[in-house]
Amino acid sequence: MSLKEGEPVGLGTGLQAGAFLGLYLGFSLAVISILTDPDALKRLGTLMCVPPMFGAILLGPFLARRKRPVFLGRQPLVHARELLHRFNEGQGKWRVLSHVKSDGMSIRIDMHNLTNTTGVVQAGLILADQYSVKFIVGQGMSNSRQPELRNKVLSQIEQKVSLARRKRSAKSIEVSPQPTVKYVDQQKKINRAILILLPIFSFFAWLEMK
Repeated sequence: MSLKEGEPVGLGTGLQAGAFLGLYLGFSLAVISILTDPDALKRLGTLMCVPPMFGAILLGPFLARRKRPVFLGRQPLVHARELLHRFNEGQGKWRVLSHVKSDGMSIRIDMHNLTNTTGVVQAGLILADQYSVKFIVGQGMSNSRQPELRNKVLSQIEQKVSLARRKRSAKSIEVSPQPTVKYVDQQKKINRAILILLPIFSFFAWLEMK
């Protein structure tokens, strides 16, 4: 079972994103213009206005095809609680109503006070084919409430989930669907391209203006 991709962001949003990137470039060039010739106000105005227009025209159609991240809403939480309901251990112990929650973009499963850790991890990984799932396991320190819990859950996840799909934080282990991983990788590529191209454009602009 795989996660359905969201709808394209649309031409309007794509044009806005392209214009914003162009504005970012124009602002950088405007700073160089001020440093090289503070009196060139006409050039300064051109640099602030023209790059956003070109950014919207050149990048807008490309950015418009990007997929929206899928917002989970309430339904995935209902799905998760239905799937994990059989692991309820009674009042005062592990229950789906108190230990399974959603922040809107991921399912959060608190693994503390749980007897059948293996069963909940396996069920959680089924959910992770569709939604991002965070297993709350604590820091795994000797003074933690359940110091062995983190390594126990992590070892089970490592056996069944590729490295690209899992992410560790101080108190949780997150498993994401494959489309979400692709979306994050795409974001990283765009950010890397901006970091590489912006200094190049700025350098050539500085050579032109000096």
